[in-house]
Amino acid sequence: MKHIPSIWSLLFMLWLFSMGFSAQPIFPKPLSPRIANYTIDVRYLPELKMLNGKEVLIWHNTSKEAIGELQFHLYLNAFRNNRTTFMKESGGVHRGFKIDEKKGWGFIEIWRMVWVRQPEDVYSILSMVTEKSPGVTDLSDRMEFIQPDDGNPEDKTVLRVQLPKPLAPGDSIVLRIDFVARLPQPPFARTGAWKEYVFAGQWFPKIGVYTAKGWNCHQFHYNSEFFADFGVYDVFITVPADYVVGATGLEYDVQQTPEGQARHYFHAEDVHDFAWTASPEFVEFKDRTQDVDIRLLMQPDHVDQAERHMRAAKAAVEHFQNWYGDYPFPNLTVVDPRRGARGSGGMEYPTLITAGTAYGMPQGLRFVEAVIIHEFGHQFWYHLLASNEFEESWLDEGINSYTEAQIMHDLYGPEGDMIDFLGLKINDIQFQRSRYISFADLDPVVRPAWLYYSGTSYGVNSYSRPAVLLTTLQNYLGWNTMLKVMQTYVSRYRFTHPTSQDFIKVASEVSGQDLSWFFDQALFSTRTLDYSASYLISKKVKKPQGYDFTLFVKQTLKEAGLDTGRIATYKQIVPEDWSEDTTLYYSEARIRRKGQFRFPVDVQLVFSNGDTLRDHWDGQDPWKKYVFIRPDRLLEVQVDPEQKILLDRNWTNNSLTLRPYPRGILKQTFRFLFATQFLLDQPEWLGLTRLLLFSF
Repeated sequence: MKHIPSIWSLLFMLWLFSMGFSAQPIFPKPLSPRIANYTIDVRYLPELKMLNGKEVLIWHNTSKEAIGELQFHLYLNAFRNNRTTFMKESGGVHRGFKIDEKKGWGFIEIWRMVWVRQPEDVYSILSMVTEKSPGVTDLSDRMEFIQPDDGNPEDKTVLRVQLPKPLAPGDSIVLRIDFVARLPQPPFARTGAWKEYVFAGQWFPKIGVYTAKGWNCHQFHYNSEFFADFGVYDVFITVPADYVVGATGLEYDVQQTPEGQARHYFHAEDVHDFAWTASPEFVEFKDRTQDVDIRLLMQPDHVDQAERHMRAAKAAVEHFQNWYGDYPFPNLTVVDPRRGARGSGGMEYPTLITAGTAYGMPQGLRFVEAVIIHEFGHQFWYHLLASNEFEESWLDEGINSYTEAQIMHDLYGPEGDMIDFLGLKINDIQFQRSRYISFADLDPVVRPAWLYYSGTSYGVNSYSRPAVLLTTLQNYLGWNTMLKVMQTYVSRYRFTHPTSQDFIKVASEVSGQDLSWFFDQALFSTRTLDYSASYLISKKVKKPQGYDFTLFVKQTLKEAGLDTGRIATYKQIVPEDWSEDTTLYYSEARIRRKGQFRFPVDVQLVFSNGDTLRDHWDGQDPWKKYVFIRPDRLLEVQVDPEQKILLDRNWTNNSLTLRPYPRGILKQTFRFLFATQFLLDQPEWLGLTRLLLFSF
């Protein structure tokens, strides 16, 4: 069967044509390996909030070894009962939304799986194949649930199927899978249904990823997202005739069924997942930018915000394409979740994202824009590159949070790009940094998503800390170099599942320096970074008696032990016409590296005559001392004066001054804290602020 893939593709296209559907190729030349390919026919039952589906999976063994079993994700089983791994870890709460324990449960059941071994049966695979058909092997009795991560016997989110015969390297397998599923109510943890609205995410049996280490098919955890291989999807969705449908890929046809329903046909290529939504209440808006068609599906009570949704979507497409490279897909669908269904908001799927807003969202609160920019950004890091979010979540969420902050800064300016409301100005990176400084040392950034200390630690180390560390790296390398790093990373690893080491390799290569010293600390340790200005003094020097001045200074410093290697700077600035009437000052400043994270830093010293000295310290030693004898007082010392090192957990100890302390700084700080607390306490904004601050 080594050349079956092309035969199957041709026969499926012939079958689609015979059924009255015509799917023109989106990409004449495949962009990805197309390992996992699906044809799915699903009917939605609105009264029961259930899906009745049948699926044909064509999976190619691209490894170098024979494979004796297949493994599948059954994500909806995370909501099967209160003893699943997801529910035990989450306590039934996700992003501030609670599952309805009376009627909110969901599940997915495979009631038949068969191996179709004869290509000529392809025409009837979806409509006629049964376990008794010629050339068919029934695998239903070979299915069993496994729990590779925690051994929880109540968790049924991973299914293993033993094959009667190993699948040789280069061979392919064709499976017919019949399943039924129920969606949680209201939408919970990214998927579900509520009244007339449905958002189907992670709704079908999905095969895992076979790697050099074997099957990578983790259970569905509270903190984890997803990982899958690329392929081609042909999906037929039957819903009530008045429903407007949005989905991954392109819609090619709609046909009326004898029962008076509508059967929508969507086709997608080189994607690793498929999600869809439907509602009779959607209000549709369309626009286009940079060869990308944008479709916006708004709730009727939010149509007054359609313009800002569309504007944000267009800005996201333009910035990502201009900065990081081509978004190869022809379309993007943005979904506004129904009131009461915000559990499906703020999520990404290939060519389809969900946003989220509230009644009367003020223009100065740019949560709408931030969420849309963030979710579109996933089309690059989650979709095009498809890193493993179970094991290295920062490669998607963290890089995306960093780029979101850069775009918000570019669009709305550096001060209030996130909030510019009632005199309060807060930018995106301040949001990210405020989370980071509170939980920076609980876990390293890189670790399996379900093994973090807490959900907060997962959020900080997957989203905020990477955003802060990458912004710090950008300030160290410079914008142009960092931009080239990101462009090279995208172009080199599209459709390949890159790892953290791949990103480090690109950053070092493009910057022309080995950056492992930075990433070893930033990604793989819990080291914290905190520089402080710890001591500052400036006092009059007593006049020397009986000695030459130069001799006095050298001997005095030596006897005092002040000319050791750790005295960074000793400068004697004395006018040529110095006399005993000239007043000299002995000035000393000390800075400390209080954390274990070593990073080069600038130090600025300001004197009473206006002179400003700058020193670049490598930060390797625990402290550094500056000593001066000169006619001017040292009035101020500041570490990292431009605040380039966002990884520094405590900026309040970065400077000392002998001048009066500026009260305005304290005033602005209290204002910021009060306003943030106010927003978090308001019921109207609670879901949105939690969505923005704790997870996307």
